[in-house]
Amino acid sequence: MQYDSIIIGGGAAGAVAAITAAGYGRKVAVIEQNGKIGKKLRITGKGRCNVTNCCDIEELMKNIPVNNRFLYSSFSKFPPQSVMDFFEQAGVPLKVERGNRVFPVSDKAVDIVTALENEMKKNNVRLIKEKAVGLIINDGICCGVVTDKAQYSSETVLIATGGASYPLTGSTGDGYRFAQLAGHKITPIVPSLVPLETEEKYCSDLNGLALKNVSVTLTDKNKPVFCELGEMSFTFFGVTGPLILTASSRIRNMEKDRYKILIDLKPGLSEEKLDKRIQRDFTEMSNSEFRGALVKLLPSKLIPVIVKLSGIVPDIRVNQITKAQRLELVRLIKKFPLTISDFRPVEEAIVTSGGVNIKEVDPKTMESKLVKGLYFAGEVLDVDGYTGGFNLQIAFSTGYVAGENL
Repeated sequence: MQYDSIIIGGGAAGAVAAITAAGYGRKVAVIEQNGKIGKKLRITGKGRCNVTNCCDIEELMKNIPVNNRFLYSSFSKFPPQSVMDFFEQAGVPLKVERGNRVFPVSDKAVDIVTALENEMKKNNVRLIKEKAVGLIINDGICCGVVTDKAQYSSETVLIATGGASYPLTGSTGDGYRFAQLAGHKITPIVPSLVPLETEEKYCSDLNGLALKNVSVTLTDKNKPVFCELGEMSFTFFGVTGPLILTASSRIRNMEKDRYKILIDLKPGLSEEKLDKRIQRDFTEMSNSEFRGALVKLLPSKLIPVIVKLSGIVPDIRVNQITKAQRLELVRLIKKFPLTISDFRPVEEAIVTSGGVNIKEVDPKTMESKLVKGLYFAGEVLDVDGYTGGFNLQIAFSTGYVAGENL
């Protein structure tokens, strides 16, 4: 069958590209192996969908650690306010939360997906529920797509297959293979926004413990590169949760003992105030053993680990603890140490870093510089952002620009 434009992948970038291209009167088809669009969108932001970040382009650029200059043109054409206007006009009221994060008022990611589905139907975009297996390229021009069931001809083709994260949602790295078949270079794929493994075995003792209102500092060769207040959790392999995922995107070259995390378990108290608080607790429980004297201060699961790391004898009476020992305990609570040993596998990452080399793609159109009629958008490109709606903004902006130029 003949189309004007075929889009491989019905995620955020592919859906917006399809709607945009069809809005110009193009006959558009989306090939989606899941049978429905937005599978990954449905689970983003814990099912709430952090649609974008309500900030200006300068702030956007600061939150894209990889190849941000490539995105300047896309961001200019379809900035956060345009994304917000698009969804509100499509019937999804939005709200802005802490850190300028934008969510549906309903807190339901499915509302974002439904809006995209409705706009695709309104613009007569056809959804082909098949798996793309290859491109049709003749004389340096991309002119169609081969699926597991048929061949489809088109004037232009967009690869918007996502990265290699969350493979169960369909992001299995197929886009990289298609790009390579077209002659494109793929920069190394590494996980970004991913849980972290630690050298310390006490994390497994803390498995399942969730911490709220703690501060996490990531250091690179003892130099702080990230610090933020929020939530995190311990797991059998290390640490995860919003703060950890954000911190992971600051890690560029994983090396032994290079990256460390310091958790401030009491960020609301200075060391001096924390010391006074501990003195007060110790005075109230002056005849208690040390191991039982931290119940008012710390989660019960954390106490045995803190006691062991402090070096203070567990059954010593608190009225026998020296000032030096107490101050060491304060430092430990304010800088609970973890040594990062590795990322979790890329399959567990929210996004992947690396992808189609942006030097081979026109930033103003998203068209391949190597194969005419072939375009790229979204996570398949070697661009990625920090948490806070920036990765979806990349998908929407690049998808819109590709859609305009298809």
